[in-house]
Amino acid sequence: MKRFRLWAILILIVAVVGGGLFAWWNYDLRWRPKTITKHQAEIAKLLETAGWVSPGMTGPKLYMVSFRTCPDCVRFKQEEFPGLHAAKVDTRVIEVARRDYNGVSKSTPAERATVAELWLNRSWPLMERWESVPAEAWKAPGIPPADGDLARTAVVEAGRKFVDDMTPLMKANGINFAYPLLVWWTPEGEMRACACEKRETYRFVRKELGAAQP
Repeated sequence: MKRFRLWAILILIVAVVGGGLFAWWNYDLRWRPKTITKHQAEIAKLLETAGWVSPGMTGPKLYMVSFRTCPDCVRFKQEEFPGLHAAKVDTRVIEVARRDYNGVSKSTPAERATVAELWLNRSWPLMERWESVPAEAWKAPGIPPADGDLARTAVVEAGRKFVDDMTPLMKANGINFAYPLLVWWTPEGEMRACACEKRETYRFVRKELGAAQP
């Protein structure tokens, strides 16, 4: 009987410890961004030379890779950009028009035209206008078409190649590329990143960039 009680206590202790470790992983560790330790210079160069647009804030830089109809990207912008901007974080958005997949178009002519314009002229007000109307209603008014224009089509392809190049570099650092991909630097100079598809990741981004918690 004494041995049985001992085993029962040991099993209970293991269950409690295991449950605690799982809870720690489930509610904290799994959502934390990762430190970029490999290919830092290459990643930084890709980000800096991409056609990002920003509000021109003077604080830390946060690069965000996005596409117009990405629901997780839209949510992050709506929920987090106001607080980040209040903390002077320069949100550098890199919009891309995804490639067709198995013959199915993943972008529209208006989207491709707008992405090309954003990359060429880096207009934050244009991105705001684009996002102020439903994606399907956007007709890219006053923007030259990318389709049929070799130079602008090449710019759209540059955005796609950016994703192609970034994907294995993120993978080497334990991050599966997904939208929105966020990359930033901590005050200590560490390069950090996450594929921040879930709200659970947001608190870490805010904390590391010095933005107020809600």
